[in-house]
Amino acid sequence: MVLNDLLGRKLSIMFSAVPSAAGYALMAGAHGLWMLLLGRTLTGFAGGLTAACIPVYVSEIAPAGVRGALGATPQLMAVFGSLSLYALGLLLPWRWLAVAGEGPVLVMILLLSFMPNSPRFLLSRGRDSEALQALAWLRGADADIRWEFEQIQDNVRRQSSHLSWAEARDPHMYRPIVIALLMRFLQQLTGITPILVYLQSIFDSTAVLLPPEDDAAIVGAVRLLSVLIAALTMDLAGRKALLFVSAASMFAANLTLGLYVHFGPKPLAPNSTMGLESVPLGGTEQPLATPTSYLTLVPLLATMLFIMGYAMGWGPITWLLMSEILPLRARGVASGLCVLVSWLTAFALTKSFLLVVNAFGLQAPFFFFAAVCSVNLAFTGCCVPETKGRSLEQIESFFRSGRRSFLR
Repeated sequence: MVLNDLLGRKLSIMFSAVPSAAGYALMAGAHGLWMLLLGRTLTGFAGGLTAACIPVYVSEIAPAGVRGALGATPQLMAVFGSLSLYALGLLLPWRWLAVAGEGPVLVMILLLSFMPNSPRFLLSRGRDSEALQALAWLRGADADIRWEFEQIQDNVRRQSSHLSWAEARDPHMYRPIVIALLMRFLQQLTGITPILVYLQSIFDSTAVLLPPEDDAAIVGAVRLLSVLIAALTMDLAGRKALLFVSAASMFAANLTLGLYVHFGPKPLAPNSTMGLESVPLGGTEQPLATPTSYLTLVPLLATMLFIMGYAMGWGPITWLLMSEILPLRARGVASGLCVLVSWLTAFALTKSFLLVVNAFGLQAPFFFFAAVCSVNLAFTGCCVPETKGRSLEQIESFFRSGRRSFLR
């Protein structure tokens, strides 16, 4: 939150390379558990920096017509990175995986050194000539940037450099911040983090037809394809349409998983080492699963539907909308606060997932996640504005006017 406004978006992302490179080096050469933990802490710190800064930087440099596609790119690359790491893990020992982690860090530093800073950030610091040069570089030598530059300049000049507490209580300031915070909170409450963390354990406990390792790879591929679809359609279909489809898909998937666990077949030999379950669920007598029972494909198909729904809407769009609707003066701090809320919620859900499963059964969290997805549908309809094709200045003006729609 501090570095985003102090150093700027670009330099904050580049600064993240320092703890990231140091963390991977510690893990690669670890001689004890403390080195692994310290390395993981440093890479986690770097991840927090990039998670708060990259969406803001991308939204501030992207033209309005393709901001949706470019805004989904960080999520697309994150999923691609996860799949690449999964594939490398089949071939390399973990120390060499840490060494491989240094590669993207070096590439990022190299490529960002050729990129300009955000024109909006430069204007907010009074560096008008640099901002004009940056915008000209981003839009191309033949582009007419005068109108866009004047619009950004006017918006920056209307605002003071620092946000006071009195201004923070103004609806046009706190309303977009509250919407962004609630979206990040509800995004995690859909269950995405615990489901991905315990994916193979869930498949073991639901007696899927295929080996758990294959299931995880299939789900990863579906996730990548879905984010790619979202990136290609976000500027055509709009943000809200994809959010509705996403929430409805996740609701159906979570409800299916909950009902399957409660009424469906149980494993022939429950795997107690996975820590998910050691007794039959719900006190009901369930039929035993057999390796050739196609009914055991249900958890895999439902999980694929959930991942597809999340990756097409509530995954990438919450990151994009966070960077689109936050007011310029609060964008650096508020984006960091959104990431903080998101990851604290993810941490709490992941830590409590097994406690809930052991107390109430594996079906309980899936029913809870389904209920949250129904809340997401209502929240999208009543609170989330459509930002497709609008400049960041138009979006900020929309909240300042107090209108509930861009339509007059």
